[in-house]
Parts: sequence; C-alpha cells; structure tokens
Amino acid sequence: MNDTVTTADGLWQWQWIRSHALRTTGVVVHLVLRTLFGIFWLAAGINKIRKDWLTTDILEEIYLDRLTELPPDSFAVMYLQFFAIPLYELVAWVVTWGELYAAVGLLLGLTTRWAAGVSLFILVNLAVGGYYDASLIPFFILNILFLSKPSGQWLGLDRWLARRFPDSRWFR
Repeated sequence: MNDTVTTADGLWQWQWIRSHALRTTGVVVHLVLRTLFGIFWLAAGINKIRKDWLTTDILEEIYLDRLTELPPDSFAVMYLQFFAIPLYELVAWVVTWGELYAAVGLLLGLTTRWAAGVSLFILVNLAVGGYYDASLIPFFILNILFLSKPSGQWLGLDRWLARRFPDSRWFR
C-alpha cells in the first residue's frame, strides 16, 4: 500500500492505523480542525442572517464606523471608500452566503478545497478592509492547510462524488 495519505482507501482500516499512528493522528487533528472551522463559519453566517445583513444597511454602518478608526491615508480606507461601502449590499450577500457555503463544505467534506478557498477570500477581504490583527493568522494558516490536503477525500462527500464524477475539479 502507498505510504502517502491521498484518499480514504485504507486510511480507516485498523492495520493502516496501527502502522501509521502518527499520520493517522495528523489526519484526525486535521479533520477536527476542519470541523471546528466549519462550525465557526456556520455560526458567523447564521449570525449575519439573524442580524438582517441581507436586507438592511447594517454592513454599511459597520464600515462607516470603521472609517473613523483607521488612519485616513491607509489602503483600508481606500478599499472601504471605493469598494466596500458603495457595494455594501453585494458584499453583505457574498460574505453571508460565502460563510455558509464554507461552513457546509468544511463540515460535510463537500467541495472542501473550494470551501477553504472561499473562506480564505473572505478573510483576505476582512484584512484588507482594516480588520486585520494577529488573531487572523491562525485562520489563514488553517485555510492554507485545508487547501493543501484532500481532507474531503479522507472523510466527506468529496470521495464519493469524485468517484462518481472523476473529471470534476470540485471534489479533489
């Protein structure tokens, strides 16, 4: 059997687990982190729906308030003034539905790498919009980890769907 973990073939068999204890531990830790991150995005998306982000100007108010906290000559101010504030309705929809998509993808192992890509996109836009601090670094690292490993193949719907649609990039 191949020593690298690329799919779930053999991964969850007792013989493989016993002979690859460290790798199995790494896979389990990865899957736990993926699940926790999915729960984080689910809570964030539900919170935005409950606070009516999709039908009110709450995001515009948040951005306008943020403008008063940032240095006037910063890139974040330009980003907010020329992109995020004028398009706050679109941004609210993209962020809310992006968070929910990332949550479902990470929790179910469904288009897992795409879900991590959407998650990374949201985080980058948060950082560019002036909400960057050191607490985002672990989130960036997690997204890079989720993009680099086929965890939906290990445990999730990606494995089944990749077999059904072998030419699709969505389930790799």
